[in-house]
Amino acid sequence: MGTFLAQEELINLIQTQKLVECLIDMDAQVQINGVELSLCAIETFVEHGTLGFYNQDRILAKTNALEPDSEGWFLLESGQYKIIFNEIVHIPKDMMAIARPRSSLLRCGVSVETAVWDSGYSGRSEALLLVHNPYGFRVKKNARLIQLLFFRLPEMVDQGYAGVYQGENMEHFYHEEHEEH
Repeated sequence: MGTFLAQEELINLIQTQKLVECLIDMDAQVQINGVELSLCAIETFVEHGTLGFYNQDRILAKTNALEPDSEGWFLLESGQYKIIFNEIVHIPKDMMAIARPRSSLLRCGVSVETAVWDSGYSGRSEALLLVHNPYGFRVKKNARLIQLLFFRLPEMVDQGYAGVYQGENMEHFYHEEHEEH
């Protein structure tokens, strides 16, 4: 079993190895037990997606970007939304990360679903925002939504993540998908 990283080590890794880049306010975002990621953009789903066993069967659901009001607020109806974070994460090959929603979200009837941040992953991440509250939810651009929890593995992996969402490939993929809208 791996070891969990706490605030002091997280700050050191952010400063020396760029574990997380593009933090808005490191003092506010680096917590006792993790790093909070903040809201860059929100998108709505406009078509279905497809996923089979092999990646060649993968077709991501098309989305449309939502625009905040003049003060940066989004008013969301009950439903599902794709969110994109401001921060860029660089997971070393001897670590992995998982995320949990901030408790303030849960107290508003909102949750976030995420995948695992694999060893070797580098890029800007996305997640699924679920507004369960029948009255909706109001969220401001740059709000801190999730806390990313980092674990040091017992040993370094031989090959880290090398999928389509990696670094520049992810940025290219993201822009390519949105040029059609």
